[in-house]
Amino acid sequence: MMPVWVLLFSASMWGLSSLPLKAFAAYGLSGPLLAGVAFGLAGLVSLPLLLREHRQWRHSLGTLVLLAVVGGWGNTAYVTALVQGDVVRVMLLFYLLPAWSVLGGWLFLGERVSRRRGGAVALALSGAFLVVGGFAAFSTPFSLADAMAVTAGLGFAGNNIIARHAQGIPTASKTVVLFLGCAMTALPLALWVDGSDAARVLPTLTPAVMGWLVAYAIGWLGLITATWQWSVTRMEAGRAGVISIAELVVALLAATLVGGERMTLLECVGGVMIAVAAILEATDSAATTPPAAMQ
Repeated sequence: MMPVWVLLFSASMWGLSSLPLKAFAAYGLSGPLLAGVAFGLAGLVSLPLLLREHRQWRHSLGTLVLLAVVGGWGNTAYVTALVQGDVVRVMLLFYLLPAWSVLGGWLFLGERVSRRRGGAVALALSGAFLVVGGFAAFSTPFSLADAMAVTAGLGFAGNNIIARHAQGIPTASKTVVLFLGCAMTALPLALWVDGSDAARVLPTLTPAVMGWLVAYAIGWLGLITATWQWSVTRMEAGRAGVISIAELVVALLAATLVGGERMTLLECVGGVMIAVAAILEATDSAATTPPAAMQ
C-alpha cells in the first residue's frame, strides 16, 4: 500500500499547483517559460544524481530518452495549460488521464482490465464530467490551453507506462531525466508561444521572485516529481492513472477554500464519484502482471 499512499500525496500536491503557478504568472512568466525555468533549475541541481547512476541506466539510454520526451512534455503541457487556461476546464480535459493509462497499460504492458477497474475508470470520468458542469464545459472553442491539457494527460499516462516498464532504472535517474526533458520541451514552446513579445520571453524578475522560483523548483517540484516517479514505478499504469485522479479533488478544494469559489450540488456529486472510484482502484486485489513479465 505504500506506493498508493505516496502517489496520493504526490497527486494532492499536484492538485495545489495552480496556486503557485498563477502567482508566478502574475509576474510575467508565461506557462512554457515557467515550466522550462522551474524544471530546468531542478534538473541542473540534481544532475549529479543522474551521472552517479550512469552504470545502472547506460544500457537503457533509449528508454530514458523516451521518458524525457514523453514525461517532459506532459509536465510542460500541464503547467502551460494551468497558467493560460481556465483551471476547471483544464482539469476536465487533463483527467482523461485514467482512460489513457488503463488503455496504455493493457496495450503495452499486458495489464488485465478487470470489471472493477473498468468500472472505476468509468465512474471517475463520469464524476469529472459532472464536476465541470457536463456539456456546458465544452461551450467555448477549443484553445491552446485545451490542447495542452489533453496532451498533458497523454504525457502523464505515457510517463506512468514507461516508468513501470523501466524497472531497472533507478527512480532518481528517472526523476532527473524528467526534469531535463521538461526544460528541453518547454523552452522551444516558449519561443513559439511568446516569441513575438520579448517582455514575455524574458520578463524582469526581482531577486525575491527569483528566490521563490528556485525554492519552488527544488523544493516543491523536486519532491512531488520524485515521489510520483517512485510510486508509479511500483504499481500498474492503470491503477496509477485512477488513483492520481485525487489531484482533481484537491484542486477543487483549493479553488473553494483558497480561491473563494463555491461548489454546486453537481460538483459535489462528481467529487464523491471520483473519490469512490479512487478507493475502488486503490483497494483492488485482483491479480496483476509482474514487472518481470514486461521486460
